Amino acid sequence: MIFLLKYEQIRKIYQFLPVFILTFLFCYGCSGNDYTILAGNTMGTTYRIKFFSSSCNNFSTLKNKINQRLDEINQSMSTYIDDSEISRFNRSGEAGKKFYISDDFFNVIKVAEKIYHITGGAWDGTIKPLVHLWGFDGSQFAKHVPEQSLIEKIVSKTGFNKIEVSEKKFIVKNDVPVTLDLASIAKGYGVDQIAQLIKKYGISNFIVEIGGEVYASGFKENGQNWQVGINNPEKNAGFEKVYKKLSLQNRALATSGDYRQFFEINGIRYSHVIDPRTGYPVNNGVVSVSILADKCVLADGLATAVMVMGWKQGLALVNSLDGVECLIITREKDDSFADHTTSGFVTS
Repeated sequence: MIFLLKYEQIRKIYQFLPVFILTFLFCYGCSGNDYTILAGNTMGTTYRIKFFSSSCNNFSTLKNKINQRLDEINQSMSTYIDDSEISRFNRSGEAGKKFYISDDFFNVIKVAEKIYHITGGAWDGTIKPLVHLWGFDGSQFAKHVPEQSLIEKIVSKTGFNKIEVSEKKFIVKNDVPVTLDLASIAKGYGVDQIAQLIKKYGISNFIVEIGGEVYASGFKENGQNWQVGINNPEKNAGFEKVYKKLSLQNRALATSGDYRQFFEINGIRYSHVIDPRTGYPVNNGVVSVSILADKCVLADGLATAVMVMGWKQGLALVNSLDGVECLIITREKDDSFADHTTSGFVTS
């Protein structure tokens, strides 16, 4: 359900997000250049859309279309919906069988395939069994270090290379146990699709956010770029604490971090960011990665991948990609932070 919210309601929803918009104004009305704010729940998280237009004649229709579009994406790729496309594929017990997919599923899995290959497997859409094993999905294994033999066994049954993606819009399991979870890029895809929908209604000045992933179009009412902030990557930092600010215009921003989801045993810290290639949580000093790109779906996946790759390999990868920029934050030995950025990632 999409609805208008008062300031306090939006603040309570939005306070739990890792990346937050700094310049949203909370006001009613849709006459003149007043802002309209839509907010609600989707994909297991929250979303928020802010725009202003000289006319709101199609406001009700747009609201319904946004709601419908988000439901379509959820029905395609939510592992929490029993009859979604992805759930039905995951239950499939036959290797080699063609499983035809919708345009939404196809669009996302093509990006998934690209990210898997360009990152050398550092991002992998089949990793969910490992996340479950380490207890980062709320399973009974929480705060428990699995046996190495069990980790190795599960790694042998995962791998995006075990799934064939056809340009004829079907996918095939080459190994029955393999399953998909595209949540780490589906949010970004949702942002892109809602941005595209809003533009079809002639609205060019807006910002869309789903679960902290953002796309900003056009300008604010004063003609300046939208301003966004990246949270301070400390465990106990308030969500209002800003580490860096940056301007955003006709670009997407996605951020991934390891500073809120982890556990410690015998002084060893285990992050929720797991390397699909080894089955173990990463321990490379990277605490936060923010990616700028034209499409949020790509930024979303790359943010996770670079967390796994480490700052040197991650920076080299981003520098090799056209139209992509990044900020990688590492924690140094003296507990300070160090920034590693591409030339086009400009902050204040």
